[in-house]
Amino acid sequence: MPRRVKCRWVGHIPRANCFKPAGIPAYELDEIILKVEEVEALRLKDLLGYEQVECAEIMGVSRTTFQRILVEARFKVADALVNSKALLVQGGNYQLRSDED
Repeated sequence: MPRRVKCRWVGHIPRANCFKPAGIPAYELDEIILKVEEVEALRLKDLLGYEQVECAEIMGVSRTTFQRILVEARFKVADALVNSKALLVQGGNYQLRSDED
């Protein structure tokens, strides 16, 4: 029996939940689901520039789990950009942290 997924702390929920290439109708696009905690991993590491250990502590996960989340998020974003797919931000196993910037 697999372990239950540990809840991840998230300090920011994106205002927009859908990003798509301009000029292509949404019904013609494949969609990629980006979980809220994957967006948080990108925000902490790539936007705010925290070290991986700090990011993991902020999100309440191990460093290796954070690395796994980050790699998956970067893969999904790259796939959406390179292959002209819609990117939907939704779902995941997270809890909003109110004391985060």
